[in-house]
Amino acid sequence: MFYEQSKVEQIVEVVAREVLIALAEQEQRSALPDGDHCTEECTGNICVKTCFDRVGRVVSAGATRISSSLGGIPDDPSVARMIDHTLLKPDATADQIAQLCYEARKYEFASVCVNPTHVKLCAELLRGSPVKVCTVVGFPLGASSPEVKAYETETALRDGATEIDMVINIGALKTKDYDLVAKDIHGVVRMARTAGALVKVIIETALLDNDEKITASLLAKEAGADFVKTSTGFSSGGATIEDIASIRSAVGPEMGIKAAGGVKTYTDAKKMVAAGATRIGASAGVKIVQSERKVNGMAAAALPVAT
Repeated sequence: MFYEQSKVEQIVEVVAREVLIALAEQEQRSALPDGDHCTEECTGNICVKTCFDRVGRVVSAGATRISSSLGGIPDDPSVARMIDHTLLKPDATADQIAQLCYEARKYEFASVCVNPTHVKLCAELLRGSPVKVCTVVGFPLGASSPEVKAYETETALRDGATEIDMVINIGALKTKDYDLVAKDIHGVVRMARTAGALVKVIIETALLDNDEKITASLLAKEAGADFVKTSTGFSSGGATIEDIASIRSAVGPEMGIKAAGGVKTYTDAKKMVAAGATRIGASAGVKIVQSERKVNGMAAAALPVAT
């Protein structure tokens, strides 16, 4: 895949500015500490360097659910541990959120994903559980300022969130204001890191052309986000297999990808994972897992009995 030289130069310029910001913030550090290392991947003419700290940020981002090559299936065959059990409806009640948390514990989902107002309740209900509390920032339009998104993140972390799904400034991306997009993401990532939280960057693929999807994904990666997420589920479309495969090709094997929007069946989920997704955002998580168990139970029953 080839990119226009002007596009490459724009992204390189944004990346350079972000690097300078990071250096300014860490001016007391003259070298990477022991255990830190960097890798570099190239997609077409664009190369992105990713650095890993000694505590293994990428591992905590879900490396156990990430395949080593495009389209590989994670070692753990259970789709439940890849699902962010989601309820983002504006009329969601406390009782419905409690039910969501109960189901997440029962089926061992990766997280519950809720609006910020419900984070405290989820953190209380899921205390002592491996299920994470995920919330959304700049949701669903992504049109609030970087400062507002950073403050939303700070508040969510204080309330008990451990994963942040932020929406980029889509209009800024489409007008090629990559500085603003990078600042947007970096502010949330920087705030999230103070609490060791993960960041998933929602790029709203239904509103972007392919070049814009790739650019947004690379900006998210360079800003230090842990995942690229396809959709809010509130726009004109959701995740597609083609988008997942394209994003995976762009960001490489170590970054998480969350397929969200329109994933309603076990078959849908399997196809997304096969294309390169490492998380699934779904409100139909229970239905998906029950279908998986039914399919696997039938498969086991079909095996010949050893004599």
